Amino acid sequence: MDLFQPEPADLRSLRENAPVHRDERTGLWLVSRYDDVRAVLADPHRFHPDNALTAVVPIPRPVLRVLARAGFSLPPTLANNGTDTHADLRRLVSRFLTPARVAALGPRIAELTAERLDGLSGRADLHAAVARDLPAIVLLEVMGIRDVDVDALKAWSTASLELFWGDVTLERQHELARPAAAFHQWLTSRIKAADPGGDDLFGALRAQGVPIRDAAGLCYFLLIAGQETTTQLLSAAFHAVLREDGLWSRLGEPGFAAACVEEVLRRDPPVSTWRRIAAEPVTLSGVDVPAGAPLLLMLAGSGSDPDVFAEPERFCPARPNARRHLAFGFGRHFCLGAGLARLEAEVVLRETARRFPDLHLTSTGPPPMLGLLSFRAPLSVEVEPGEPAGPARLRSTASGRR
Repeated sequence: MDLFQPEPADLRSLRENAPVHRDERTGLWLVSRYDDVRAVLADPHRFHPDNALTAVVPIPRPVLRVLARAGFSLPPTLANNGTDTHADLRRLVSRFLTPARVAALGPRIAELTAERLDGLSGRADLHAAVARDLPAIVLLEVMGIRDVDVDALKAWSTASLELFWGDVTLERQHELARPAAAFHQWLTSRIKAADPGGDDLFGALRAQGVPIRDAAGLCYFLLIAGQETTTQLLSAAFHAVLREDGLWSRLGEPGFAAACVEEVLRRDPPVSTWRRIAAEPVTLSGVDVPAGAPLLLMLAGSGSDPDVFAEPERFCPARPNARRHLAFGFGRHFCLGAGLARLEAEVVLRETARRFPDLHLTSTGPPPMLGLLSFRAPLSVEVEPGEPAGPARLRSTASGRR
């Protein structure tokens, strides 16, 4: 089994035959059953998050020197923080992502979607045209961060994901370290210059007295994960709904787009795995796991566990328990941006279907996939838009949503 390009059959085989399995190549213990994955995420005392952001391929000394010259570090802040500082940092960030603040972004997300759809004609790639930069713009706006080159942010982000979660060669590590270091330097300079009385995330970190090193580490992960995973979710949602007969035409029905998003998160989560360390000897599904063992939680596999989800391979937007999936984690490290990601995917799906009711995939084959240890999603979604809806039809569908 290739951990960087897993197939559903591999995940099913793990669940059924080896629910806790040590991978000889990586040394990771693969945990694939829903109940085990949830139990690990729910217990921060026996399972620590210290390795959550550790590079999958160890970074050698020459590459570390490139990062060190930029002052690069990822101290415990959010995803990799099992210390007492986690709760305060989480509260600080959550102030920017309250349910009311997120809900108010619906019209802005629809506006950004419409701007991107205006240029859609002929054969198009929805990943490049819609999914790529929209989540970055939304995240920056909700965090109050201004004057950011979105193209640069995307380049820094994709390089960082590959450096830390990719199966990369030494030569490639050298190439990726430069943009990762540049991003960290940019963050450090912006945080140092931030106004502690300002209304943005950088200012809030200064006002709270968070050390610059910790603030830069927090923002490094947050500004990558907070928009790259939503880009991945949008691409996965487009592809999943379009390949299922009859679903695209129903996205205007009340609640249907949101239900489709939950099924995508259950079956094809952009964060396909996550890591933990066993703090003490534990037993999972009858398998003894030693203290210090690095665990790889198979989030994608857990969403297709037949003990939890009936007919798990079926894409079923009416599934009553779809939101039981673990795509956003569970417990104290549950994703702070879950509500925002859900809203973006719902609005983008619905608005795209409203504008282009006849849009369809150009191929029935599998798309090229991002294949990192913890991130998996289509890299392109090639479509033919068909004829855009006329004004009368747009008014009708808009009326039906109210």
